[in-house]
Amino acid sequence: MNYISISLYKKMINHAIHEGMDVDELKDLPISPESMQSLQAVPADHFFELHEILDERLGPGFAIRVGQEMKIEDYGVLGLSWRTCSWAGEIFERSERYFKLLSNTYVFTVEKKGDESHILLHREPHRRGLELSNEATLSATVVVLQAMTETDITPTQVTFKHDPPGNLSSHEAAFNCPVLFNQPKYSITYKTADLETRTAKADISINKFLVERVEEKTRGLEVSTNKVASDVESLIKDALPSGIPSIAQICDHIGMSNRTLTRRLSENGVTFRDLIMRTQKRLAKDLLKNTNRSIAEIAFETGFSEQSAFNRAFKRWTGFSPTEFRKNTQ
Repeated sequence: MNYISISLYKKMINHAIHEGMDVDELKDLPISPESMQSLQAVPADHFFELHEILDERLGPGFAIRVGQEMKIEDYGVLGLSWRTCSWAGEIFERSERYFKLLSNTYVFTVEKKGDESHILLHREPHRRGLELSNEATLSATVVVLQAMTETDITPTQVTFKHDPPGNLSSHEAAFNCPVLFNQPKYSITYKTADLETRTAKADISINKFLVERVEEKTRGLEVSTNKVASDVESLIKDALPSGIPSIAQICDHIGMSNRTLTRRLSENGVTFRDLIMRTQKRLAKDLLKNTNRSIAEIAFETGFSEQSAFNRAFKRWTGFSPTEFRKNTQ
């Protein structure tokens, strides 16, 4: 059975109350507000049933409206990984890796066609609640991308496989573009250039490195090789949820040639590959020791596409399995 984070379930409950639903009306829900406090996840079917109940009681567009209220932090570990994306569309790459590693609940793929990119949501609706959940997901995509880029980018088209509701006002307000129903796919389309927009986090990193390069040239000095290695490790850590980055990716991010970065690291007695492994090992140990994240989530955050590969690497680094290490350090 698939499970959904309790934070998403709570989000729906809180928004239902915000829209005027009485707390007493919530007692007959699949999981009542009182029983939510001790839970970390709810069965997916209960989540979809909640969508159906609230849509019926609060009218068409509730799923769209609650999607508009989503915040990056509502998505847990996946949301945290979005905060370190370099460009807007990278959230879909990270989402695809995350759900492939942890579950099959959501699957995103991106198809680039000319100047537009179609983000496809491959989640077949076997019940009305799943149709509504798909609406909420695509609605939330709009606000997440705007938060990531700190811009007002909007889609050019949204499509749903199911029938339209009687009232489309919530859909029109959320998407601000043509919204089509009874289509072959669930999708949201953006201009490719908008998905390539640098995130606010990436701009900070780029500006930081540019300032350092200017200081180097102005003073005729080079920033210490230890500092360069430390900064590259920080960038590697940010990139790992998208998979292990290449040196070309990091160099492109900071405006430095591969040859120059390789030389600067060599002066510090390390290679780019050394920094990758060092960052993965340090991050994995920290997450195992200081968080309650699952082994699969930690494998995702450290750049692995399979938990088994992470387990083998961690045993090679430390002599312990991730589970043994966590047990011995807590």
